[in-house]
Amino acid sequence: MSGFDWPVLMRAGFLGLRLTPDQFWRLTPAELRLMLGQGSGAPTMNRAGLDALLAAYPDKTQGERDDRS
Repeated sequence: MSGFDWPVLMRAGFLGLRLTPDQFWRLTPAELRLMLGQGSGAPTMNRAGLDALLAAYPDKTQGERDDRS
């Protein structure tokens, strides 16, 4: 027996999220959980997090090369 309650998941996908059957069946269980609001619980990014990303990965100036390729 599967660990998924398919009737409940299908109802949530089709009626709640308004997914087509094709969209629903292409989702992974993790994607469906995230769409239903059952994500990883990671907090949303705040200004400090954005500032840290900008410092770690600054925008390049025009003409600057990306030598990582």
